[in-house]
Amino acid sequence: MEQSTATISNALGFFQLSAGSWRSQRTSHHLLHRRAEAGGSLIEVSMLALDDCRLAAMAILHGQEPNHVVGGCHVRWGGSMAWDKHGEEHEGESMFALIPKDLEGKQGLLLRDRGYAETAPVAGHFRLDESGSLWLTTSYETMNSVERFWFVGPNIRLRSSTVEGLSNTASLCMETRLDSAAVTPKSIANIEMPTSILGW
Repeated sequence: MEQSTATISNALGFFQLSAGSWRSQRTSHHLLHRRAEAGGSLIEVSMLALDDCRLAAMAILHGQEPNHVVGGCHVRWGGSMAWDKHGEEHEGESMFALIPKDLEGKQGLLLRDRGYAETAPVAGHFRLDESGSLWLTTSYETMNSVERFWFVGPNIRLRSSTVEGLSNTASLCMETRLDSAAVTPKSIANIEMPTSILGW
């Protein structure tokens, strides 16, 4: 995909530019333990057609009007972290639906069928700022998360996140677009861990 980041005018455009396969290198800082943990993952983002019945079902699940949804996507991921125990896996999938609350489509509700910090369905808020960064804020029963996504080029995306609550962490990811044909569920197992927390 060669779409320019300069064409991002709303949150839906940001998600459209994010469609595809990504390799993510992540560093998580566990504030309680005062230690950093490195990890890697593969991420597959697929846009959903506006008439996809799953978008309407998600809106109804969250008590929203289906005709207010402007689009959404399906995300699948898998990877590993340095502190993983034997047999522990980081794999999953989730769907997102966007409901703007302004005419420009730069802020509104982000509906998920499962959360990031907790697995129950959750509704958060999105905001596209003047620099083109997408901010997602989500409140759970036991914690709050803030995520920022931004592009440094069409094929390189950065992501930072903080989780405050029972577990306090701060993470930074560098994500590089891959050839979609190279990403399969089995290819998750071939991810190489970075040799340092900076991935060098």
